[in-house]
Amino acid sequence: MKRTIKNLMGFTMGALDGEIGKVTDFYFDDVTWTIRYLVVETGNWLLNRKVLISPEALLQCDWENKTFPIKLTKEQIENSPDIDTNQPVSRQHEMELYAYYPWTTYWGGGGWAGGMGTSGMMMPMSSVPMDEAVKDSIKTSDAEAGDPHLRSAENVDGYKINALDDIIGDVEDFIVDDINWKINYLIVDTGNWFPGKKVIISPNWVKNIKWETSEVTVNASVEQIKNSPEYDASKYLSTDYETNLQNYYGRFISHK
Repeated sequence: MKRTIKNLMGFTMGALDGEIGKVTDFYFDDVTWTIRYLVVETGNWLLNRKVLISPEALLQCDWENKTFPIKLTKEQIENSPDIDTNQPVSRQHEMELYAYYPWTTYWGGGGWAGGMGTSGMMMPMSSVPMDEAVKDSIKTSDAEAGDPHLRSAENVDGYKINALDDIIGDVEDFIVDDINWKINYLIVDTGNWFPGKKVIISPNWVKNIKWETSEVTVNASVEQIKNSPEYDASKYLSTDYETNLQNYYGRFISHK
């Protein structure tokens, strides 16, 4: 099902032996636009430390009670690598997490590309460090790629959205698929540009992103975006609507 990131903020995360905190952010990789971690504020029990939990750790989510159950104990989380979430999360940081948790790496070809969704099961906690050959391979790959890091959904919220010929608005929210945890659309606050109309943009239609200036450029004109099928946040994002939207942009935007 498609859900907005803001509606998932504040969900409780529950370990096997009790609550660990509230979800305060989501980190996605800037290549596939897939959520890689839920950021959890642990509160008093762990001195307000923030921890990163992969969607791969999720069990069946309790949407009615706004709870994300995970197959981990509080002790396992307490002993996990302490990652400074106030700084960009580099591949080196991720290596520490994946050496500790039994999660499947999503980088380097082969591995977890989306997630286990809402019914994923975890294997027992491993005490064996990540294989040195794997580490060396990752380090080599990172050296070539410039040590990529993840993006905070909270930080990208508010980015300026540009068409090819003018500004159209700002990033207001994200629509994510809760099965594979891919970001399907950016919700655009058009403000004074398109009064009374909301639009959504697929990452596939993004021409480029200037992270240093917080700008997203869509590979379409203002008029083309303005004439796109209108997004109604009060309605379920139906298959028919998505098909119409994809067909509309498919007339003038080539798929990546």
